[in-house]
Amino acid sequence: MPELAGRVADSFELRVREHEERWLSPLAVRSYETRGRVREEPPCRLRTPFQRDRDRIVHSKAFRRLRNKTQVWIEPAHDHFRTRLTHTLETTGISRGVARALGLNEDLVEAIGLGHDLGHTPFGHTGEDALDARLREHFGRGFRHNEHSLRVVDVIERDGRGLNLTAEVRDGILNHTGPDQPGTLEGKIVRIVDRVAYINHDIDDAVRAGVLTENELPQDELELLGATGARRIDRLVHDLVETSEATGDIAQSEEVGAAMLALRSFMFERVYLGPHTRKQHEQAREVIGRIFEQLVARGESADEVTDYIAGMTDRFALTYVEQL
Repeated sequence: MPELAGRVADSFELRVREHEERWLSPLAVRSYETRGRVREEPPCRLRTPFQRDRDRIVHSKAFRRLRNKTQVWIEPAHDHFRTRLTHTLETTGISRGVARALGLNEDLVEAIGLGHDLGHTPFGHTGEDALDARLREHFGRGFRHNEHSLRVVDVIERDGRGLNLTAEVRDGILNHTGPDQPGTLEGKIVRIVDRVAYINHDIDDAVRAGVLTENELPQDELELLGATGARRIDRLVHDLVETSEATGDIAQSEEVGAAMLALRSFMFERVYLGPHTRKQHEQAREVIGRIFEQLVARGESADEVTDYIAGMTDRFALTYVEQL
């Protein structure tokens, strides 16, 4: 019954605008004040621009492949280890909570969070480093997953047409890591929460895998942040919200921020690049290297090699090498 549907659709944008004026911080991005898309489109009458971006990301092929991409361990046997998809969902959920507490745009935060790792390679950061090294050696260019995530949504998805996302979501995806800060407070939330999420859930997985024991974790940092992952995330989120509210920017207190960075350094030394996972790192580098060499020998361009390898899941990459 189109006349009934029209009654809701006709007032939807007005109601959203009124709601945001009442509830959002003056610093928040308004849903209908986006800087727009690369290609203009007719608006959706029952979703804001950022809600449309969220839906496009969730329905993309790259998003579905995240469930079979490693966070730290290659094809872990345990059912409860994190994947790139569960990391994405945890990051997005925490980010929405922070945005709500600060009166910022939750839909924008959600779209950025769901899209931030779409361009990640198989085998986690080891796969990223391996592809980066090969590209620099053969083509004189590097690889960064944040840059490739933007390429996924701009170019690769929808058979080369891309998702045509809003400028604010694209900016947040590109700058969730790297030298440049996002241009919105919503993007800055995802940038910090990304680390909050992966540091704490990777500690949890490392203990579950027997790579670390609770006693080996840095005790000074745990005393400040909390003994469990849930307590640490709660402490980090509260600090992030209170410090951001006081400064008018997205920031952590000096003490808590330093403790989180210390935990991150510990995890890189003991887990991400540590001796217990060295064999898997070597396996990942070998797999990426063999696939890369085969594609280059076949005459593929740098973009073709990058797009193909970065789009692989762990299992697909391992099977590909087995069949060479």
